[in-house]
Amino acid sequence: MSYVTVSAKIPKRLKELLDKYGIKPGPVIRKALEEEVRRRVLSELEGRAKALAEKLSHISDEEIASLIREDREKRD
Repeated sequence: MSYVTVSAKIPKRLKELLDKYGIKPGPVIRKALEEEVRRRVLSELEGRAKALAEKLSHISDEEIASLIREDREKRD
């Protein structure tokens, strides 16, 4: 895995507190960015799922079951 460096300007007082409490900003920043990306991906997928559900809402449960059965029969 390759890495890139990301920098951010923070208030001097915050940096002093990070040093005082021995907090390494790298892992904290990495975790926050990973969580934000995860939230955005899930949000995007949720939107796509809703759009797909709207497009498929006119298909009855019975028809879906029938299509699944047909697909399974083709595989056998």
